[in-house]
Amino acid sequence: MIRALLIAATAMMAVTASAQAAPSVQAAWSRPASQGTTGAGFMVLVNAGAKPDALVAVESMGARQVQIHQSSVSGGMASMKMVTSVPIPAGGRVSFVPGGYHLMFMGLTKAQKVGDSLPATLVFASGARIKAVFAVGLTAPDNSHAGH
Repeated sequence: MIRALLIAATAMMAVTASAQAAPSVQAAWSRPASQGTTGAGFMVLVNAGAKPDALVAVESMGARQVQIHQSSVSGGMASMKMVTSVPIPAGGRVSFVPGGYHLMFMGLTKAQKVGDSLPATLVFASGARIKAVFAVGLTAPDNSHAGH
């Protein structure tokens, strides 16, 4: 009986800890793009947890495939490469911005016009799966009043 209670209490703490450690998504947005082409996604990932995590995949019904990319400039030459994960430090944040980390929504299933939204599920190394909605616009959304 005591052993069963200890197992149940341990399982409950593990579920609570993993729920508290799930990263969050802020200011998710995407630029307009035509059906069948590739759209870009930007956001800020926040890890309020005590353990590091990493974005390892993104799924979206709005695109045939979603890849995680990183742009950089070295020696005056710009380049872009696909990455398999983006680490997010404990208590830290990572910005996905033009010219840095970004998502590539490849093979869009419909045109993305200003004012539309593009849903996605972000998958993390911890097992967390976070739903996000990317607002389609020409610039990042104004979150200056977030939390007010």
